[in-house]
Amino acid sequence: MRTIVITGASDGIGAAAADLLAGGDDRLILVGRSPAKTKAVAERVGAEHRIADFERLDEVRDLAAALLASCERIDVLANNAGGIFSGPTRTVDGFEKTFQINHLAPFLLTNLLIDRLVDSRAAVVNTSSVAARLFGRIDLDDLETWDAFRPNRAYGNAKLANILFTRALHERFHDRGLSTVAFHPGNVATSFASDTTSPLRWIYHGFLKRFLISPERGGATLASFIAGEPGADWASGEYYDENRRIGRTNAQAYDPEIVREHGERSARMLGVRW
Repeated sequence: MRTIVITGASDGIGAAAADLLAGGDDRLILVGRSPAKTKAVAERVGAEHRIADFERLDEVRDLAAALLASCERIDVLANNAGGIFSGPTRTVDGFEKTFQINHLAPFLLTNLLIDRLVDSRAAVVNTSSVAARLFGRIDLDDLETWDAFRPNRAYGNAKLANILFTRALHERFHDRGLSTVAFHPGNVATSFASDTTSPLRWIYHGFLKRFLISPERGGATLASFIAGEPGADWASGEYYDENRRIGRTNAQAYDPEIVREHGERSARMLGVRW
């Protein structure tokens, strides 16, 4: 029996993936921000659930402690929580909201669980986005995109950070048994972009919404990476497109110096060992 942790599982592709993974022998632990919505999904699929708001890093630390206390092993960690937001907005932790929710929070959670993940020879599945290529342009001296903030650019930089993190995890821990992958689930018709002034809001919540894919289809892509076998079904350290093929992304993702420096600076911001 595998233990699978999915963040961002109260709706959207996280909830859809939980539906597809339910009913087997795996132990599913669903993490969401909304107590009512997360509980409802967990009860529907027969899973456990935890509550954590990634806008507050103390809740991420509490989540990690609870998982370590209750899970002798963690076979899959799916870092799926995220979103695009107006801003720049400073969280209670002092970080820009888009950067914290999409990157710093999953970076911290993975870091706090890393020994358990390595011991379990786990897979870390990171939900990224084509926005990394379309909008991302990371400035190592302004990782949070405080300067010239635009919702699309901040989101693109944060999703590019997910890919950089994937590659850094692979480089540091793959020879110890950890596997990791990033992917774009497709443009999914969810509540995405509802809390932003980004022009994407008119796509996701206007008449163009009819051209987006369903949460079930996006969730199937997430579930395929969770259920897949690293090395057989997907290659560790890679980024996959919505067709589940290795895809090209932002050129910065292929620069080993940016991968290394981004990880080290993220760790220093959080005060953790990297």
